Amino acid sequence: MVLKYESTRNRSVNVRPSEAVVKGLSDDGGLFVPRALDQFKIDIKEMCTLGFHDTAKKILRLFFPDFTEEQINDSVMNAYDSKFDDEAIVPVKKVGDQFIMELFHGSTIAFKDIALSILPHLMKKAQSNCNMEEDIVILTATSGDTGKAALEGFKNVEGTKIIVFYPNDGVSPVQEKQMVTTEGENTYVVAVEGNFDDAQTAVKEILNDSALREKLGDMGMKFSSANSINIGRLVPQISYYFSTYADLVKRAEIKIGEAINFVVPTGNFGNILACYFAKQLGLPVGKLICAANENNVLYDFLSTGIYDINRAFKKTMSPSMDILISSNLERLLYFMSDKDNAYVAELMKDLKTEKRYEVNDAIKVKLKNEFWSSYCSEADTAMTVKAVYEAYDYVLDTHTAVAYKVYEDYLSATGDPRKTVILSTASPFKFTGSVYKALFGETETEELELMQALSAKTGVSVPQQIEGLGERKVLHDRFCTPETMSDEILKILSDKEQK
Repeated sequence: MVLKYESTRNRSVNVRPSEAVVKGLSDDGGLFVPRALDQFKIDIKEMCTLGFHDTAKKILRLFFPDFTEEQINDSVMNAYDSKFDDEAIVPVKKVGDQFIMELFHGSTIAFKDIALSILPHLMKKAQSNCNMEEDIVILTATSGDTGKAALEGFKNVEGTKIIVFYPNDGVSPVQEKQMVTTEGENTYVVAVEGNFDDAQTAVKEILNDSALREKLGDMGMKFSSANSINIGRLVPQISYYFSTYADLVKRAEIKIGEAINFVVPTGNFGNILACYFAKQLGLPVGKLICAANENNVLYDFLSTGIYDINRAFKKTMSPSMDILISSNLERLLYFMSDKDNAYVAELMKDLKTEKRYEVNDAIKVKLKNEFWSSYCSEADTAMTVKAVYEAYDYVLDTHTAVAYKVYEDYLSATGDPRKTVILSTASPFKFTGSVYKALFGETETEELELMQALSAKTGVSVPQQIEGLGERKVLHDRFCTPETMSDEILKILSDKEQK
């Protein structure tokens, strides 16, 4: 059987794995999914003997069988190298009785580094596999972390250009400074008036703009995406669920076959969807615990089966989760509807026209069986950062604090004794101002100057990846509205605007 990827919205749209990686998004607006996912199985005993690199290779071979062995090996070994400051790539720390999966040891100190370190390698090889000669133009909307990780991944990669759009005043000062100081001849960063949902919606519309695609074709270019709508971004994230499980087995914290829970701070639904995929492959997962902040649209959906974005958008101290339109939820709906493409298309149409949809009763039951969710207030987020530091001398970032508090809610509600892993998606220094305020109170010191103070008071070293960030020269100062993003892209790609 030749593995094909199809659109969540149309079964007749079929492409090979390499095409799915290069295209990023289906022409009909759907997301690419492997219909044969339920036929994929992994030997958990074997996986528990592997390290991170071999785990990643095994996952990638399964999902991208049209890549050669050499292509997979080369991608993995070049992605997960010395740019990670821990040889485990994704170390697991025990904090009290809980386990923290640290996903922030890459070049931009956030979890997006895991997938975006390898995506450029996969995309270039996929391009070759498809005999594609056009340059790839990566379009990405970011709520803070994807942007810098994608910029670093694609920086100076031959045959590519990357344009990142971020919400003006909607990311942390550290996140913004990381992006606007990015070097590279092929990198472009644009602030957008509005929030992440505005930027993400516009990017998806641009990717499906046939007239604009034709213009790019005339210029010898082709669009793709580095957001988790791209299956090449999503699949590598499956690896760290298996590597973490293997880590706990090797440390005799669990036995092979024992189910554990994962708590995921969730915005665009890609990270927790990767855990769902891992479970479908055979990873012993109990509950997938979805942690939301005050933008609690996912909590409401998992609780009621109603997805409704007719609500106020809130800026919080966990900005990477400040999202109301969670794109990857579409892939979950595809599988939970028993691969009913037409039904998914109908739901997505309702979301676009009515800004809400309600799933059927069968899906509501499946959601309850697989997921548990709660949300964390701003006050509780700050309180959790402080409480965990005082109890365990461990500094959480604000997103991980949301997950930690939601897990406490889960324990209170269920008493579930299973071992649980909380995903830590960023270094606390990525959100220095909020973390410092939670631990030590108000300060008038600028966030970029607070890093040394936070380090001195907690004893946690400032990650070398952001040392001297405040002194780096701003190289990108573009600004546009969601309505003018297409024009901005054409300006960037025209000869007169080239670097």
